Amino acid sequence: MSRAFVRESDVPQLPELPPLVSPLPPGARNYFTAGGARRLREELTRLLDTERPRLAKAPADDLDAKHELQVLDQRIRYVQESLRTAEVVPPPPAEAPGVVHFGATVTVREPDGAESRYRIVGVDETDLDRNWVSWLSPLARALLNAKLGGRVVLQAPRGARELVIAEIEYEG
Repeated sequence: MSRAFVRESDVPQLPELPPLVSPLPPGARNYFTAGGARRLREELTRLLDTERPRLAKAPADDLDAKHELQVLDQRIRYVQESLRTAEVVPPPPAEAPGVVHFGATVTVREPDGAESRYRIVGVDETDLDRNWVSWLSPLARALLNAKLGGRVVLQAPRGARELVIAEIEYEG
């Protein structure tokens, strides 16, 4: 049957999805690295220019496509708000490379000699698979403002851990 013969009221309606909530605590600034802000703008462009038109073409009675479109619109609103409140933090001046600041990739050494690398990023850039941690995380808070060669104490669920700052790098 053609959609021209279907009343709008005959098409099942999906309940409205609630807005996505930012992980930022009230009053916290929405910091981004330059690369993170660029990636988020690229995502928004892709969602608006490619994904949304594709889903909007689906038949009105395709509930799966309607639900996907709702989820996509929810993400689009979230990304738009995140970009609206974004504060891009430039890397620190070249004369201060030995201190951990926002955007740093930090190599830390455990007492047993094991090394790990973490990058301190904004909440919307967090990617635990890549060891990119939010600047609000306990790990990042322990590392921020530490100096190369310095020691920090991380309060972890399994107890306190002492970490040595072995290397600090910034993207250019």
